[in-house]
Amino acid sequence: MDIRVLRYFVVIAQEQNISRAADQLHVSQPALSRQIADLETELGTQLFTRAHRHIQLTQEGYYLLERAQEIIGLVNKTTYNLQKRDVISGTLDIGAGESVGLRPIMQTVQEILQKYPEVRVNLRSGDAEDILPKIDAGVLEFGVIMGHRQFNNYNMLVLPDDNRWGIIMRKDEKLTENVSISPSDLLGRPLIISAQAQKNGPFQNWSNGLFDQFHVIGSSNLIFNASLLVETGAGMALTYEHLVDTSPDSNLVFRPLKPELAEPNTLIWSKNRSLPNVSQLFLDKLQDNISK
Repeated sequence: MDIRVLRYFVVIAQEQNISRAADQLHVSQPALSRQIADLETELGTQLFTRAHRHIQLTQEGYYLLERAQEIIGLVNKTTYNLQKRDVISGTLDIGAGESVGLRPIMQTVQEILQKYPEVRVNLRSGDAEDILPKIDAGVLEFGVIMGHRQFNNYNMLVLPDDNRWGIIMRKDEKLTENVSISPSDLLGRPLIISAQAQKNGPFQNWSNGLFDQFHVIGSSNLIFNASLLVETGAGMALTYEHLVDTSPDSNLVFRPLKPELAEPNTLIWSKNRSLPNVSQLFLDKLQDNISK
């Protein structure tokens, strides 16, 4: 696939109209239509369904759009880094889940942005299953992974603060009378489990054999929407501390698990690629900030 044709494809997908895309790309409409037809022939699949006034992506087209945007972003980033090797510029691409333990990273990013105005930052939220493939593909330079894992294929730096697990619930929930939540407290309670806790073992080990008896009504990968469901009274949610507003003015309360369950935040990056100037600067500054 030609990168130029992929760029054409992305613009057409965004505009949903060949004429508008051709105007934006400064190419003729017949030439643009021919390029896309050739791409469909090359791939052996239909990328668009065509109507009178607009076009829409097929399921295969949506898949290619996601991949094409990643490929184009990687090409742009690579070209920029090669052309600007002698200056501090470019984009810091960082993927992470939600945690207040990311504050040292954000402080370091702020210092770089303030000193080097040409630098930009791209923050992507997601769990390990989202982040690791993007690091491997070079779409992300850094990732922050929550929990205990083996990182044999990556360089790593453990951040100072751990994440403490607990339960958020409404203020009128009887369990708010407890200062902490034990496994038996959750029996019979509607529970929203984080996707990370559902896949990995620490929460199941913490449950002391009661996990299969929990009344799990759903899962979430990021907590904000789940907290809105908790506010309705539909259930309680398992989450890290400090991710949801549980101040006196909030309708929600956080209680830590007992026995305590905490997990580290680990910054990782590829062992197989050298870091661009701005990424190496970020890493050096972060390590310096952490050591203070």
